[in-house]
Amino acid sequence: MAETEQEPAEAPPATLEVSLDDVDRDIISELTRDGRMSVTQVAGNVHISRAHAYSRIGRLTGEGVITKFTAVVDPVKAGLKSSAYVTLKVQQHSWRTLREQLRAIPEVQHIALVGGSFDVILLVRATDNVHLRRVIFDQLQSMPGVIDTQTFLVFEDVDTR
Repeated sequence: MAETEQEPAEAPPATLEVSLDDVDRDIISELTRDGRMSVTQVAGNVHISRAHAYSRIGRLTGEGVITKFTAVVDPVKAGLKSSAYVTLKVQQHSWRTLREQLRAIPEVQHIALVGGSFDVILLVRATDNVHLRRVIFDQLQSMPGVIDTQTFLVFEDVDTR
């Protein structure tokens, strides 16, 4: 699922938890379902005034709860016919540098630092298996700090929203 960023928000440090009420959660649910929904439509669906919805959305964006508005793209229809989850084992203390290098690779669509038998998991989407192979072997495996990779091909994507 590719994302197209509209308006990034400056997020507060991740350690600060934001207090949310039922109206906030309803607004988040509506915008998660359809990020292009107008403020007027959100207000109607949540049963609050347009001004109140506008204020709430502004607060949620300003506090970093809503970080961006995105388009969910069907990867196959967009020409990305080959996908894989790739796990990385990395050298200790290399995460910050690797994170920025991984973000610079257009085919890497999601990055997560995790605990377990590997350190990082990536969602990689490419036009075909040859392209996917190049990303994994030529880019990911050759990065300083990457000790090992394991690739899990995706046969079918199921959207849960």
